[in-house]
Amino acid sequence: ARHVPLLVRFSTELYERIKVMNLQGIAGILFLTGLAWLISENRRAVRYPIIITGLVVQFVLALALLKIPLFGDFFELLNRGVAVLEKSTAAGTSFAFGYLGGGKLPFAETYPGSSFIFAFQALPLILVVSALSSLLFYWKILPLVVRAFAWMLQKTMRVGGAVGFGAAANVFLGMLEAPLLIRPYLDRLTRSELFITMSCGMANIAGTVMVLYATILGPQIPGVMGHILIASIISTPAAIMISLLMVPETGEITPGEYIPPQTASGSMDAIARGTTDGITLYLNVIAMLIVLVALVALSNQFLGLLPHFRGEPVTLQRFLGYLMAPMAWMIGIPWSESTTAGFLLGEKTILNELIAYLDMSKLPAGSLSPRSRIIMTYALCGFANLGSLGILIGGMSAMAPARRGEIVSMGFKSILCGTMATCMVGAIVGLLI
Repeated sequence: ARHVPLLVRFSTELYERIKVMNLQGIAGILFLTGLAWLISENRRAVRYPIIITGLVVQFVLALALLKIPLFGDFFELLNRGVAVLEKSTAAGTSFAFGYLGGGKLPFAETYPGSSFIFAFQALPLILVVSALSSLLFYWKILPLVVRAFAWMLQKTMRVGGAVGFGAAANVFLGMLEAPLLIRPYLDRLTRSELFITMSCGMANIAGTVMVLYATILGPQIPGVMGHILIASIISTPAAIMISLLMVPETGEITPGEYIPPQTASGSMDAIARGTTDGITLYLNVIAMLIVLVALVALSNQFLGLLPHFRGEPVTLQRFLGYLMAPMAWMIGIPWSESTTAGFLLGEKTILNELIAYLDMSKLPAGSLSPRSRIIMTYALCGFANLGSLGILIGGMSAMAPARRGEIVSMGFKSILCGTMATCMVGAIVGLLI
């Protein structure tokens, strides 16, 4: 009997915590939806049922993928697959680079982890996954999966066949590879459909880097590969919903479904082509990391000339943390952790998600709770950043030169839409875990 008051107090505190967290997530969803409507190009043309449909689709997908045991078993299998890919890639890198690539060290390692070289041991996963993706496309396995997603988006979100196919492809492909699959339709898309295509690219990540991010976050987040794949799946209807609020459809939707032509002559040719494409991405990632990390360090040196704030030097990371903290809180992060989470959100938007994931993996114990780390995994899972904007504008303008003016004019909007979509998915997942 003497334990009853203690149990009552514990139950009350637990209930209040759950209630506050739910209110946070709901507040975030309502804020993001309201913001998309507020900055809409044509609020009168907004089809309000699309808001309800979009939210329902996201919640249903999140519930099914997170709670149904069958999917849990599948994602567990994916995580094992990641471990197999890591081991296989290590065999290749150690053969090519020796101990620099993870092979046996010719000397004693005096500091744990000092022999790990990111460019030689982690990033080569991009090459292997790129080659595998090309092979799976040649074998018509990935196109079959993409068409299934496209059908679902057409039936639920009421988008045209061409846009649905391109949006679904973004679950596995990058922001340029996906629109390339519907290139013959780009000139015919309505302004709203063009914006959906751009925004879906910003709200997702490519399959070539999914495994890399899972490798980075694996030690901190159990089953992270499943979370990253779920994030890419749910972010697609989220991006479509927010896109249709920001740039409502006022024309005739573009029908049709484009099946990509088979360019490889055989399985070995598909592997060779995928490897060649992977080399470009591999070198681009290395170059961008060098430049962006250097620019952050340069900015911090200038900011260091300012008076200290709360006893610590002013840095870009601290500034972004305070700026994005309210958004982090609204998607379900406790206020005590919101500055840290806000820094990651700001860093991802200004730099890229890879640097944000790397920094999240290096956070001291206790900086983010396990629940917050999962929410941030979803909120950061997208290409919406300034560097990607240049890539998107350059690539899509080359595919559809006649639409270059529209593509440029909607560029910054697509970053905002992609960021809002991933944050909304983070808020939804936060309500369910």
